Amino acid sequence: MKALRYYGARDVRYESMDDPAPQSPADAVVRVTACSICGSDLHIYHGHGFFEDVGFCVGHEAVGEIVEVGSAVQRHKVGDLVMLPAAVGCGRCRSCLSGLVHTCENGALACYGLSARLQGSQAEAVRVPAADMNAVPIPEGVSEEQALMMTDALATAWFGARQADIRPGSSVAIIGLGPIGLMAVESAWVMGAHVVYAIDPIPERRAMAEQSGAITLHPDEALERIKADTKGRKLDCVVEVVGSDATVDFALRLVRPRGTVSVIGVQQSRRFAFPLERAFAAGLTFRIGTCSVPEELPALFPLVQSGRLKPERTITHRMPLSEGAEAYRLFEAREAGALKMVLTPD
Repeated sequence: MKALRYYGARDVRYESMDDPAPQSPADAVVRVTACSICGSDLHIYHGHGFFEDVGFCVGHEAVGEIVEVGSAVQRHKVGDLVMLPAAVGCGRCRSCLSGLVHTCENGALACYGLSARLQGSQAEAVRVPAADMNAVPIPEGVSEEQALMMTDALATAWFGARQADIRPGSSVAIIGLGPIGLMAVESAWVMGAHVVYAIDPIPERRAMAEQSGAITLHPDEALERIKADTKGRKLDCVVEVVGSDATVDFALRLVRPRGTVSVIGVQQSRRFAFPLERAFAAGLTFRIGTCSVPEELPALFPLVQSGRLKPERTITHRMPLSEGAEAYRLFEAREAGALKMVLTPD
C-alpha cells in the first residue's frame, strides 16, 4: 500500500510499505477513505518526534471501511464505516470501558503514527488493535468529514473547554486559533459562555473566530483590552491551545482569581517556571492533559447531529494522499489560509 512515512525533520514521503494485517484475533484492518493532519503532527514533522525510529507511517486521524476482521471481533463486520480515535487502549479494562484509554490498566495505550509500534493512518489502510473498542461506528446524521474531525480535533477542543469549567454566563478566552482553537471557540458558546475572546496573531484565523461571534484580539493587545473590558477583574476561564511556555504564562495572566486555566496545547518544554505563589494566592484551578476521545464522543455526537457544532467548517484543503508532503508544507507555513488538511487516498 501507499502511505506517508517520516524520515526526519520536514521529510515526509509518499511511499510504499507493507499492507497492514491483523496481529491478534481482536484486530481489524480499515481501508482509509479520508485522513487529516493534526497540529501535533507538526512536532514530528519538525524532527521532535516522540520516539527515535524513522520510516514509520504518520497520522492519527482517519475514517474508513472495515475490510478485514479477526475471529474475536464481535462489534464490527466487513463493510462497516468507522472512525478511528487517535489513541487506542486494550478495550477490556475498567478504564478503557469507561472511555479513558489514557489510563488503560493493561498498558495497551498507544497513539497511531508516533512510531512503528502502531503505524499511522495517513495511508491507504491501517491496522486497528482491539477493534471492538478502537473502531467507532459513524452514527446516522454524521458525515464522513464530521466524523474525521471527531477522531481527535473536535474531541480535544471540547475536552479543553470542559476542563476550563465553562458554564452559562462564563467569560472565556481561547489562546491559539488553529483548527482546535476555533473548535474550542464554538464549544465555549455551546457550553453557555457569555463572552469569548479569541486570541491569535494571524488575521485570517481571527476573522474565522469573529464569524462565530467572538471578540478577536492580537496577543499584543489582549491583556490590556481584557483588563479594560472587565474593569481589571479578568476572565473566568482560559483555554490554551498552543503549547508554548509563553502562551501558558499568558493564559495564567488572563484569568481572574478563583478562575480556571485549561492547557491542551502539546507541550515540548521539559520545564516550566510555574508561578506557584501567584496561583496559590489567587486560588486558581490549573488543568493540563490530553483528551481521551471515546470519553467525549457521547456528548459530541448529538451536538454534531443537531448542527450545534460544525467542525467541518475548519477544513480548508482537500488533497490526494500523494500530495501529503505538500500538504504538510502548506500546513506548517500557514499558506493559503491553511487550517484543517484532509487527505484522501488516490
